[in-house]
Amino acid sequence: MTGVLREAMAGRREKFVVATGAYNLLLGHPNLERTLEKRLRQLGTDYIDVFMYLGVVREKDFPPKLIEHFQKLKDTGKVRFIGLSTHARKFAGRLAADDLVDVLMMRYNAAHRGAEQDIFPYVRAHDTGVTSFTATRWRYLIRRPRAAKWPNDEPIPTAGQCYRFVLSNPAVHVCLMSPTNIRQFEENMKEIREKGPLGPDEMAYMKRFGDAVHHTKKKLY
Repeated sequence: MTGVLREAMAGRREKFVVATGAYNLLLGHPNLERTLEKRLRQLGTDYIDVFMYLGVVREKDFPPKLIEHFQKLKDTGKVRFIGLSTHARKFAGRLAADDLVDVLMMRYNAAHRGAEQDIFPYVRAHDTGVTSFTATRWRYLIRRPRAAKWPNDEPIPTAGQCYRFVLSNPAVHVCLMSPTNIRQFEENMKEIREKGPLGPDEMAYMKRFGDAVHHTKKKLY
């Protein structure tokens, strides 16, 4: 993808928002400057719009010294905004409340709505950017649940409904999509554009279905 992005951005860099970052390592933190310079070379650009710390599992993975280190990258002019990707929702909420990051990336879907209490109330004060992933909960939200009770005569959500659920929340700025092919991508985009945010009845339906699959065990293969 880096080659494709390099070619696409040539001569029109300002039309793209580039988000990338450094990965949390099990045995210590990465060299942020070296990682940043590598990303700049790979993409053929002199700045990154959003530079994130990826894979923060616990609060101790992103200590104050590391947060300060990320913030200093902005002073170089090579990074516009900083953030992190995490499942530690309450920690993410505190970071947003204290205005310590510009962007948060977290799981949010109809089956996993904890961000509505732990994160979203705190992002408004400083206009923290929010990126959401796993809108279909690894496809569990677009197939009939086996281990949960769901009436046979009731439909299951479309992928488009899953993305519309996420984007219906005003706190969310970006929802990641991972279609298998171009047809799925076009179908999802068509539904999002034509139908827009969920109405009250559709929202209630998505939450009911999300509750039905919430405890369905996720396969890791």
